Amino acid sequence: MSDSLPRVPRAIKHNSLMPMNTEVSQPPRAEQQGLPLGGFDEKAYLAGKRLKPGDDPYREHAFNLQESDRLGGERAIRDTRHYRCASVNYDPDLPSTSVIITFHNEARSTLLRTIKSVLTRSPASLIQEIILIDDFSSDSEDCQLLSQVPRVRCLRNGRREGLIRSRVRGANAASASILTFLDSHCEVNADWLQPMIQRVKEDHTRVVSPIIDVISLDNFAYLAASADLRGGFDWSLHFKWEQIPIEQKMARSDPTQAIRTPVIAGGIFVMDKSWFNHLGQYDTHMDIWGGENFELSFRVWMCGGSLEILPCSRVGHVFRKRHPYDFPEGNALTYIKNTRRAAEVWMDEYKQYYYSARPSAQGKAFGSISERLNLRRKLNCKPFRWYMENVYPELRVPEQEAVSSVLRQGGLCLETRGTDALALAECRGVGSIRPQAQRWELIEPLLRQQDLCLAISAFAAGSKVKMDTCSAKEPRQKWKPKGTALQHVVSGLCLDSQTPTGPLVVTQCRPQMAGQSWEPQIIT
Repeated sequence: MSDSLPRVPRAIKHNSLMPMNTEVSQPPRAEQQGLPLGGFDEKAYLAGKRLKPGDDPYREHAFNLQESDRLGGERAIRDTRHYRCASVNYDPDLPSTSVIITFHNEARSTLLRTIKSVLTRSPASLIQEIILIDDFSSDSEDCQLLSQVPRVRCLRNGRREGLIRSRVRGANAASASILTFLDSHCEVNADWLQPMIQRVKEDHTRVVSPIIDVISLDNFAYLAASADLRGGFDWSLHFKWEQIPIEQKMARSDPTQAIRTPVIAGGIFVMDKSWFNHLGQYDTHMDIWGGENFELSFRVWMCGGSLEILPCSRVGHVFRKRHPYDFPEGNALTYIKNTRRAAEVWMDEYKQYYYSARPSAQGKAFGSISERLNLRRKLNCKPFRWYMENVYPELRVPEQEAVSSVLRQGGLCLETRGTDALALAECRGVGSIRPQAQRWELIEPLLRQQDLCLAISAFAAGSKVKMDTCSAKEPRQKWKPKGTALQHVVSGLCLDSQTPTGPLVVTQCRPQMAGQSWEPQIIT
């Protein structure tokens, strides 16, 4: 399923108006950084897996292996940061990090270039270790031989586990207080690590990601990505890069400032290890790859953290058009299972829009989510509605078709009597023939009759309800279903008939209270 693959961020032309460093980020000699490659024989490692003459260079890895092999273990790349990034100062005592790279049958030249770029473009004091998690690759030596490189550790899975469980294994094995997750087909750029560790040091609840530059899958050219992008998604939980909202763009006076992002792409990010553990690591019942970035992003935001993209950190990544490996249950089914788990645990009533956008997900197995729901309760996380209103208000809720209903309570129906009085009355009419005073349309957050909407008169328990001219921005008119109750969104109180003859009010929500139970019956 192609839409589970990460999209390529829009590259900028090199003659763009955006000022940029024109320096080339040369791979410094290893001894300059104090990270020699020890007794590792780079030439022998690469020669052990060369493309055979006549073989399709794209077949095994979904990128041009011939071109990757031609580049070898390192190359110079252009410094793609804004020129002002070079003058940003970082604390001299930044904590070190464990870099965690998981892979399955990665090309040796690509994997080695990832590792060497980390070792040569990072201050030696910041690299505690590089942990490679070999997810049961066909050739165990792809990883084992690299453990000869100082600071590189190799852990091999005894069976195929996938990215998610492999990353958790790497995090558990990490000895540093900060975790850096990196894909196995990357090249880090100049001073990529300091900005991210600085932000996490200042606030351990931040989860930070670099701007992800593009490495061409065809000729391995290193292309600068736009600095005006953040992560977004549609209701099918399909990740996309999108422009920063115009009001945020206008407020950005400093091009080195962090960019708030609703979601991260998920391949490359830095996170405090204790915060990673506190938030429940990853959902390890997700399989192989896909959807885990939504689950992590929702959890970080809703449970007290934040997500940022840092313009002064740049990492190149090979974006492929297909997966070069197999999914045990097939690509599409795995992505649906994983995104269903994210939707069911985190999206509350908004999950209906996920199912509308991805009808094939209905009825597909997704396993038990009780552990993740317990985690959400334990962490006292905010509702998805809060995420929509505070983190991603640009994601529009799909237009709902107006459906008329009567709101029944026992044998009685909710009825308006002018604008100031509502009461329960005998349900009148049958089928589509109902009096206008008993016809209601719930188009969240409004409960309406033509141009009038149900509103509370005050935000206190015991306040009467009335009808007012509809306005989606009026906090007194915002309602949502809560089980069989109708809850006022802002006050948290529920619509209550108290007694069949008394006025309608809002009171503390109490499940199973007969006076708060409303049964919508669609008028056909």
